[in-house]
Amino acid sequence: MAPELTDPHFSTGLTARILVVDDEPRLLTTLATLLRGRGYEVTEAHGGERACELVDTQRFDLALLDLRMPGVDGFEVMSHLARVQPDCGAIVVSGESSFSAVSRALRRGALDYIRKPFDPEELLATVASVTNKQSLLKAHENIQLRLEKSEALHRYIVNSSPDIVFMLDARGHFCFVNSKVESLLGYQPAEICGNHFRHILDDRDVARGMYALSAPNVSSDNPRTLEVRLKTRGSRRATRHFEITAFPIDPQTWPHSDATRGGGSGQSARYYGTARDVTERKEAEAFINFQAYHDLLTRLPNRALFKDRLELAITQARRSGQKLAVMFLDLDRFKVVNDTLGHAMGDRLLQAVTHRLERCLRKGDTLSRFGGDEFTLLLPAIRNPEDARQIAKKLIKALRAPFQLGEHEVFVGVSIGIAIYPDAGDCMDQLIQNADIAMYHVKARGKDGYRFYSETMSIDSANRLNLERDLRLALERNELRVFYQPQVCSSDNRIVGLEALVRWQHPERGLLFPRDFLPLAEETRLIGQLSEQVLDQAFQDVGHWIRSGHGDLRLAVNLSPVQVEHPKFVETLMQRVQAHNFPAGNLEIEITENVIMNDLDQISQKLRELAALGVRIAIDDFGTGYSSLNYLHRLPIHTLKVDQSFVKGMRSGEDGACIVNAIVAMAHGLKLEIVAEGVETDQQLTYLRSLGCHQVQGFFYGPAEPAARIAVTLEQTLASVTPA
Repeated sequence: MAPELTDPHFSTGLTARILVVDDEPRLLTTLATLLRGRGYEVTEAHGGERACELVDTQRFDLALLDLRMPGVDGFEVMSHLARVQPDCGAIVVSGESSFSAVSRALRRGALDYIRKPFDPEELLATVASVTNKQSLLKAHENIQLRLEKSEALHRYIVNSSPDIVFMLDARGHFCFVNSKVESLLGYQPAEICGNHFRHILDDRDVARGMYALSAPNVSSDNPRTLEVRLKTRGSRRATRHFEITAFPIDPQTWPHSDATRGGGSGQSARYYGTARDVTERKEAEAFINFQAYHDLLTRLPNRALFKDRLELAITQARRSGQKLAVMFLDLDRFKVVNDTLGHAMGDRLLQAVTHRLERCLRKGDTLSRFGGDEFTLLLPAIRNPEDARQIAKKLIKALRAPFQLGEHEVFVGVSIGIAIYPDAGDCMDQLIQNADIAMYHVKARGKDGYRFYSETMSIDSANRLNLERDLRLALERNELRVFYQPQVCSSDNRIVGLEALVRWQHPERGLLFPRDFLPLAEETRLIGQLSEQVLDQAFQDVGHWIRSGHGDLRLAVNLSPVQVEHPKFVETLMQRVQAHNFPAGNLEIEITENVIMNDLDQISQKLRELAALGVRIAIDDFGTGYSSLNYLHRLPIHTLKVDQSFVKGMRSGEDGACIVNAIVAMAHGLKLEIVAEGVETDQQLTYLRSLGCHQVQGFFYGPAEPAARIAVTLEQTLASVTPA
């Protein structure tokens, strides 16, 4: 291997460095002096061996050498020069004139051949010509190398770009595209080039793309930027979003090269552009937009999107003279499921409810989750209220079937309020508010139904708001009173129990009865706080009487569905019993059949827990609900209470008597105690005694009275009570 050339006088191409080689010292000196006179940098080598040594250590642009030299001749020097310094040219200056010698020298790479004796001017002219030619060749090679490096750099930059770089001809066909198209869209550049750009545009964006290319105001200073969807290879449905920036190419400045190296010919390019993949950004924007206008649990439109669509529907209905309907839906018994089974099951229930509701809708209807377990429904362009009625019935029917949540089978219903445009309002807020008002009227009348809004409801709602405010104040000011109605043994007129009944001593309206405020208390969830006050007072009063000598006295309390359905009902009730040191065996809770049948499994478990602790269970208003022998047999029930409507209708031979007869016979067959409510006459009492109904309550023995009067009655006798 040749040693590294580190000579500090390395030729820069401005002054040629020439190596002169000859075995005759006189001729060697003459050539060197002649060349130095023309400004060349000359190095002398006496003989071929010395020349090879200098070639190994110094850089030369040209060598002038003799062929016939002892030891190492000129041919060997040329061979060595070709190996070590191939860029160094050689001119033979020799007395050898044979054709074979000249031919051999030229084949070895000699640039020219000068015969001895030489003409000095001819030699200098030959040297000048050769050095000039070498300078031009080196300059060309240098420029070519720089061009290749520049092209390689630009090719690397273009193909390493994160964007698709492309060129289109005047007709919109690809004439260049970089390799990024393969990783982003799956196409080879060769597949794209020659095809019109619309072939990779999504069908929905073809018109926009074609217009953008032909827009008159597009220029190099004002490029066209637009977002389009591009199809990926292999599936027309697989699309990605791209931001395209394109502008025309000035034909005067475009170099018109024959071909590009990125695929296709760039000679006729008229448009240059880039396509940046913005799919992730668009998906993020779409997700953020979805979050802003949809409920993530049910995937339904949220309140904001519902209002936008309702506003638009009102505008269209006003313009076309049509009607529309707004429904407000509130799930019945959802809170029970959510509190009992947990929020995860509650969420699954909301999703299942949504699925059922959506199957009932028409194309163009908008169902939204308004919040919690409340939904709103927009029915645009209905012909008459009957259309809304039919949809409401379908919704109610769809939710009546049980829902299977894991191992649990649960039941929910729905209360629906309906507001028709323009009858129930001509603006968005009015329609939603009136549908909400109508829904609350459904709740007040037993739930699981629908009602259309009417103007009278607004008056009721105003009263309802005032009453709700007063009721909250009543709970704070202890305005609630507990009255007691005796339950009497019909055979000896002895008081065996007291039913606790709440009254409200309203500061302006006087004494209010349960029917005046209990439905509102249930709707507003104040029933829990109200019941706590009633129970505390009843446990205190009756507990005192029990400890004062009436050890067998029974306290009967009527509990609302909201209380019984609460997951901590048993725990909460027994905590209050223990807090007041009230004997559990003296407590009888009254619930209706409907409460039991709403969720038979859950209620059965709670009742069994209470019965195991000594608490008695009574079915209130028996005969007005399901009256199922199945649940009577399965549950730990102690008492049936005959509804007062049957007692009032009781006449010899009438239907009321038949029903009472059947209920009493059923109670005896099941070994249950029976209490007849609403007994007002001696005739009713006598008939009930004949049937074997030994416990009664009603005005015959007196109305419900405050604790002070009941205390007086109990003090008068510990054995029997004289009929009023």
